[in-house]
Amino acid sequence: MDIGLILSCFGRALAAGRDRRFRKALGLGTVLALALLVAVYAVVLAVFDTWAPEVVEAPFAGPITGLGALFSPMSILFMLGLSVFLMMPVAALFAGLFIEDMAEAAEAAGGLPQAALPRPSLYQSVVDSVNFVAVLMLVNLLAVLLYAAVGWFAPLIFWALNGYLLGREYFTLIAGRRLGRDAARVLRRRHRVTVWLAGMAMAGPLSVPLVNLVIPALGAATFTHLFHRLQAQVR
Repeated sequence: MDIGLILSCFGRALAAGRDRRFRKALGLGTVLALALLVAVYAVVLAVFDTWAPEVVEAPFAGPITGLGALFSPMSILFMLGLSVFLMMPVAALFAGLFIEDMAEAAEAAGGLPQAALPRPSLYQSVVDSVNFVAVLMLVNLLAVLLYAAVGWFAPLIFWALNGYLLGREYFTLIAGRRLGRDAARVLRRRHRVTVWLAGMAMAGPLSVPLVNLVIPALGAATFTHLFHRLQAQVR
């Protein structure tokens, strides 16, 4: 069953926490996710500073005055609140830039075969990350009207949409490490429902402040185990 398989892969990712190398990679991944969140938030503040009034009244946080307030206590609280939405592009950036390290750590901790193909260049990783973030943000902007129309179902649509995008990207990147991009896409399409459900299982916790900081790294480990389980079914 798809759900059982996903939960099993998530359990294996958690169990890898007993491995010192994986704990180190998970800690580094969490720090990197936080750094990316701050960077994305700084871009949001810069946009506000350019296009909005000098002082923006943020809910529960009071006045936010652009980049000058980036590390103020109220601004940090506001950033954590916005992380419900901002962690989606953060996870997208994380996928392109750091997923190789997390996948390698998960494979080493779980005794899984190591990737055989060479890593993509840093330039290619950055280009892929920026392209994916642009697609994710554009799709979410276009979906705003849908969110307004479906009322209380908006969170489900939000998680389903972003779960599909994140699941597709994470699985393709991880599978592509061993199979190449074309074969990875074929495997993903064969198991599209499983990959989508795994992406939704990742998108939900990404909407929980503070918890969401560990999700990009833990999600990468889960998708690593998922790939190896699905690939084993093909053989």
